[in-house]
Amino acid sequence: MDAGATGPEQVPADRFGPPEDDIARLWTPHRMVYIGGQDKPTDTTPQQCPFCRIPAGDDEQGLVVARGADCFALLNLYPYNGGHLMILPYRHVSDYTDLTDAETSELATMTQTAMRVLRAVYAPAGFNLGLNQGDVAGAGIAAHLHQHVVPRWLGDANFLPVIGRTKALPELLADTRARLAAAWPTR
Repeated sequence: MDAGATGPEQVPADRFGPPEDDIARLWTPHRMVYIGGQDKPTDTTPQQCPFCRIPAGDDEQGLVVARGADCFALLNLYPYNGGHLMILPYRHVSDYTDLTDAETSELATMTQTAMRVLRAVYAPAGFNLGLNQGDVAGAGIAAHLHQHVVPRWLGDANFLPVIGRTKALPELLADTRARLAAAWPTR
């Protein structure tokens, strides 16, 4: 940007959108593909749900890091950051309030364990934890509840994904899975 250029907040409203206000906007039209449902399963019945099929397969292939009695932990295939884990009940259930007491307890315990393991292996500065309930809340697969455990580091959110349409992940998912699975405590 040259010294005489104006920032987006100074662009006249008739050129790019709403009138000037105190809200900075960063337009990410490439996200419309995700919002529109590209690559999301349309049939999420238990027979077709990818989260229901994964536990029946190979842990390495399914990126499963750990298994409990009622829940399991796996890497997110589309991670926000390296080490992005999800904790899921085996049972095909969509709403947090429909979990059994045993599922609720194990989901919480496995989330704590995931944080401890990620700290030991990767030393993140913090975490984002979250359940997205329903499509409108951002759940990619709303039919099967999943708790996100996203490790965070200072400066990990930058221009690359938004401007460069690139996510810098320092390790292959298979290598991340192997390291986290090896560090996960056994029962």
